[in-house]
Amino acid sequence: MLFHVVPLADWAPWSADPGAPYAPPSLAAEGFVHCSADEAAALAVADAHYRDVPGPLLALVVDPSRLSAEVRLEGAGDRLFPHVYGPVERAAVVAVLEVVRDADGRAGELAPRP
Repeated sequence: MLFHVVPLADWAPWSADPGAPYAPPSLAAEGFVHCSADEAAALAVADAHYRDVPGPLLALVVDPSRLSAEVRLEGAGDRLFPHVYGPVERAAVVAVLEVVRDADGRAGELAPRP
């Protein structure tokens, strides 16, 4: 599975239309959707890049076998991240988890959404 961290405010427009594929701004700007290969990496991304973002953070759990877009492992050295080179079809999102953060915004765990 792949994990994609996204603020709830950014996910909400796509969640309202179940027929639309998910295409975050990074797809248009960089040509791919940033993902993580496991929960620990997703939490590290949330902690490093989203600590000061207000509101709930989500982690989309994506089944790469359900994607029509290519997935490439890219990065530097031993830090490789999966990048999805196209929109994420709704059928590929098999779960939506919440990033549980402490009072200082540090990501601690992924939990099912209430």
